Parts: sequence; C-alpha cells; structure tokens
Amino acid sequence: MSDGSATVVTWLESLRMAVEAIRSHKLRSFLTLLGIVAGVASIIGVMTAISVVQSTIEKELSVLGTRTFQVQKWPAGEFGPGDHDWREIQRRPPITVEQTELVRDRVRNADLVGAELWSIGTSNVKYRGETAENATVCGGTPEYSENNTHFVQLGRNITNEDIQVGRFVVVIGPAVADRLFPFIDPLDQEIRVDGRKYRVIGVFEEKKSAFGGRFDDYVLIPISTFVRVYGLYDSDREPRSVNMTVRAVSAEALDDAVEEVRGIMRQARGVAPGAKDDFDLFTNDSQIKAFNKATQGVKLGAFVIGIIALVVAGIGIMNIMLVSVTERTREIGIRKALGARRRQILLQFLLEAIALCLLGGVLGVLVGFGLGNVVTLFTDWAFHIPWEWAVLGLLFCAVVGVVFGMWPALKASRLAPIEALRYE
Repeated sequence: MSDGSATVVTWLESLRMAVEAIRSHKLRSFLTLLGIVAGVASIIGVMTAISVVQSTIEKELSVLGTRTFQVQKWPAGEFGPGDHDWREIQRRPPITVEQTELVRDRVRNADLVGAELWSIGTSNVKYRGETAENATVCGGTPEYSENNTHFVQLGRNITNEDIQVGRFVVVIGPAVADRLFPFIDPLDQEIRVDGRKYRVIGVFEEKKSAFGGRFDDYVLIPISTFVRVYGLYDSDREPRSVNMTVRAVSAEALDDAVEEVRGIMRQARGVAPGAKDDFDLFTNDSQIKAFNKATQGVKLGAFVIGIIALVVAGIGIMNIMLVSVTERTREIGIRKALGARRRQILLQFLLEAIALCLLGGVLGVLVGFGLGNVVTLFTDWAFHIPWEWAVLGLLFCAVVGVVFGMWPALKASRLAPIEALRYE
C-alpha cells in the first residue's frame, strides 16, 4: 500500500472512531452541541433576517429602475439616525417645477425628467356611493409612469397637453379601481377627488409593496391641475417641494447624469462654489448602501455575541474532551500497544472535536435560517438564505474544533502505553 493510500485509510479510520465515540455518548454530545448551536444560530439568524429585509428593500427600491434617480429637498429613505442637520434641511428652498423644466432643457445624459407633487395625508376619492379609503393624490408629468416603473394597464397616461390645458383628468391605482368600480369599466367615468370632478382616463397596473406602501392606493392628476387645486403651500403653510425624477440615457451614463443634474441644480439655486448642496440626490444603490451602513452595528453585535458563545462552547468541548481522554485512557493504551502511533491517536481525538463542532454548526445554521426567515411566514417578504454566512459559520466551527480540541488530543497522544494500560 502506498503512503498516500495509507494516509487516507488512517484518516477514514480515525474519523469512523471519532463518530462512533460521539454516538456512544449521545447525551454528553448533545449537551456539548448546545453551545455551538446557540453561537452559530445567533450569527446566522441575525444575518439571515438582515438579508431578508435587504433583499425586500432592494426589490422595493427597484421602483426607480437601474437608470433613474431622484432629486428632492428632503433626504429619502433614512434607515438610521443619519448625520443630517434637519433644521438646516428645513430651511432649504423648495425644488420647483421651473427647476425641473430647466433640467429637462439642459441635461444631455438623461432622456426623461419628471416632476411630482404629493398631497399630505389621505384624500377623499368617491364614485357615487363608494369611497376609496387611504388614497393619496399625486400631481405629475407624463414621465411619472416610466420613471417610477408603474405603467398604465388600461386607458392612457396623462399628456403634456393635459398639463398645458390643466384638465381635470385622472389615472387611478388598481386598488382605487377595485374599490370604486368592481363591476364596471372605470374609463371615462367621473369621480370626485376632495370634492372636485375628474374624468378617469387610465388605470395603473398592480404593483404591491411588501412594506404596505401605497403603490396601488393613489391617483395621478396633471401637475398643473394639482397646483391649481391644492396650491403651492400645504395645510401648514409650508411651501410644497417637487420630487424630480431623472432617467439616464443608459445605466452606464447614470453617474454622469447625476453629476450633470447636480451642476444644473446648483447653478439654478444659486449655491456658491464649495458650499454643500441644498438638495438631495439618490439612486437605488445609494439607498441600499445607506441600509447596509445602518445595519453594520447590528451585524457586528451579532458576530461578537456569536463568537463569544462559540468560544464558551469551545471551552466546554475542551473540558468534555479532557474527560473523554481520561475515561478512555485504557483504550488509548491498548491501541498504542497494538501499534497505533501518536499522530493516529491525536488525529482521532482532534477529528472528534471537529466533528462535534461541525455537527453543532450545521444544526446552528439550520436553526438560524429558520429564525431569520420567521417573518416571511407572516408577510409577503421573500425567503432568503445567506449561503456565504453559512459557509463562514461552518469554517469558524472547524477552527474552534481545532483550537479547543488540540490540547485534549495532544494529551491523549502523549500517554505512555504502559501507564495507560495500568490505568483503572
């Protein structure tokens, strides 16, 4: 038999004996595994939960598409306390329709520039005796549909002519359509929005939000009509600020379009060279990065807690293995008397510690996956498994097995055969 074949046989035999030792002491092995399971499950559970939320947020943020970004007075999508001076932000001048038109005329790396004004709170949307509750009103431009990837399924979108004339026409969300027109075609029907008559010209396609957002529970009217009805100030006499949406000519041109729009806006708003922007720009990626930054502390905390639990479990494994070495001293003496080498004894006990840690790691990963995905059972969020963290957790378990199993394995391998055989 070659040296390579003999090495493989030695490893397989040592692994078999290690597994047999674990099986023969089921209760002790189970109690030893609990610490490993708890440590790994705490890490994997938190990382899985964060991954579930992150994948859901990424899906939600895809409303902008890969080519589109927004320009707003207010920072969007804060996932933590942030580092903004809100008093300074409140003093920012509003973004206006005229600034949107200026960007539309001057920008070269974008093909669609839209403007949106949203009502604060819900509006009273009625058709005869039916009322659509929780509906909001958006005054927008024709670019709204493309830039927000919320397309008209039935009828037509608002047009520039609707805006120029200031028509009282409306495109309604599917939730509004289902509530007001469960049995009839909504097109060309007259509805009342906050007491004013509008003619329904279109219905948006269904677009559900995992966070309960109002993708379907709103109505879109021409932005000129919105200003005419609701004015340029809200109920608190605060000036309304336009949400500007800009679509780059391509995904590759997104960064260039962002910088180009930033320059146009700074010039239009009279921002001095070197001064901070008095507006915010954000893309899908910037929102995702903000979420990742906000969850870094949670990830680090879970990792530290998990590492502490694994170290404590490793100490427990070392103690159990030392007890096992003592209990099996005579067995070790017999094996050495029959020709077993020190490295074979060391390998057997080291593999036993590693096998214990990996078994606990596998159970911890499964428990962590289950705990992290519990929320998906009660929501529309997608089930998610962060495999990279599972692999990392198992690798760390193997390291714990090696580190804390080495001393008992060395102790076992160094036992003198004669002394071991005399042990009672």
